[in-house]
Amino acid sequence: MSESQGSHAAGGAGGAGSAGGMGGTQPVPVVERAGSELDQSASAASYDPSPTPPTLPDNAKPTRFWSPRRVPAAVVALLLLGGAGLLLYDIAAVRAGHSAMAWRGDLARELAERPLKDTWVLVGAGVAAAAGLWLIVLAATPGLRAVLAMRREDADVRAGLHRGAAAMVLRDRAMDVAGVQSVRVRMKRSKVDVRAVSHFRELDDVRGDLDNTLADGIRDLGLGRGPALSVRVARPGRKG
Repeated sequence: MSESQGSHAAGGAGGAGSAGGMGGTQPVPVVERAGSELDQSASAASYDPSPTPPTLPDNAKPTRFWSPRRVPAAVVALLLLGGAGLLLYDIAAVRAGHSAMAWRGDLARELAERPLKDTWVLVGAGVAAAAGLWLIVLAATPGLRAVLAMRREDADVRAGLHRGAAAMVLRDRAMDVAGVQSVRVRMKRSKVDVRAVSHFRELDDVRGDLDNTLADGIRDLGLGRGPALSVRVARPGRKG
């Protein structure tokens, strides 16, 4: 719109110059829209967001990848093995006629004499409860939140895409949009959060192009469940 107005103004100036017999070039007036200085909040008021990218049909229901959790499993196994081995050794020693270990006698005495409202008893119970809750959560949740399940074209083949790689692909797509100076993409399991900075063009136009480009990019990723798309565009901050 600014260029067309400038062209008409230039034509008018040229006509005036020809009518007056002047050979010099008249200065072209610069027409600047008041909306060019809009910030993010003002631009968002007149923006109609595009719908969430649809999810492509799946041949099989995508499921999240389960983490093997080798480190927690190894730690729990070692603790149980060490505690059970030490207890069995002490019991075998008592059966053989030797005295029990001092730590077992002290532990039995402390448990018998200390009241339940004692601070150390409450602390120990809290630690045991937290550890048990942590193990239950690990057993009931799949983990591997950084890996997104992709569409399954074959029942025997499962594929996953790392969230960092997906965010990099979408960022490269967004940088190809005219007017985009910089982009920050946060890829979540159910949502893609995009923050872009535009140094020219109207914010609404840039945002619309980003919506279309990123929606196509999300579909091209081949994810089993298409995430929602959130795009925000703002002007670069003033220097100084």
